[in-house]
Amino acid sequence: MAEIKKLAAAVRSGTGKGAARSVRREGRIPGVVYGGGEAPTPLSLDKKELTKLIYAGHFLTTIFELDIDGKPERVIPRDYQLDVVKDFPLHVDFLRLKAGSRLRVDVPVHFVNHDAAPGLKRGGSLNIVFHAIEMWVPADNIPDAITADLTGLDFNDSLQISAFTLPPNCKPTNPDKNFTVASIAPPVITAEEIAAAAAAAAAPVKGKGGKAAPAKK
Repeated sequence: MAEIKKLAAAVRSGTGKGAARSVRREGRIPGVVYGGGEAPTPLSLDKKELTKLIYAGHFLTTIFELDIDGKPERVIPRDYQLDVVKDFPLHVDFLRLKAGSRLRVDVPVHFVNHDAAPGLKRGGSLNIVFHAIEMWVPADNIPDAITADLTGLDFNDSLQISAFTLPPNCKPTNPDKNFTVASIAPPVITAEEIAAAAAAAAAPVKGKGGKAAPAKK
C-alpha cells in the first residue's frame, strides 16, 4: 500500500483568478478538494512544502491526509499546474477518497533480475512498452508499484501482464487481457559491421609462404 503522508492546508475564501493571485502573494498555493459526494472545498497550501512534495516524485500516486484547519481529509492529487517559466506550483487539485471507492491511477513498473536474463547478458536490450500501467485500484489501498521479473528472458522473449502478480482488487484498464509490458531485443548489427563481416568472408585465404592459396577447380 502507498504511504499516507500528512499535509497541512487551510480553507481559503473566494475563488477565481483574483483570489488565487492573492493567495500566491501570501506565499501559498491555491488548491481545491472535490468528489466524494460533497461540494468542492477551496484550499491554500504552503508553497515551499508543496513544491518539495511535487519534485520528490510520485506526487499523483501518493495518498495524503490533509489537515484542513484541524479536520482530516484523505485525498489523492489528480492534477497540478506549474509556472511555465519558473516551474513553481500554481494550483493543485485533490480528489476525496472514501472507503470502498475505486479510482484509476498509473502504477509504476519496476524491473528486477536483469542479470538473470540471458538475452541481456548476451548484449540484448530491454524494450519497455509500459513504464507504468493504468489500473483500477481500491482508494484505500493504492499500490506503490508492480514488479516485472526478467529472469530467463532471452532474445525476442516478451513479458505479458499475465505474468505479473497484481495487488488484490487491482485491474488494468487496458482491454487487451494479455498485453505486452516489455521484451528483449537482440543486439542491433550496424551497416558498418555487416560490411566488415562481408569483406572478411570475401578475403582470399593465404597459403604457405604468405601467398594466396590457388582457387580450387
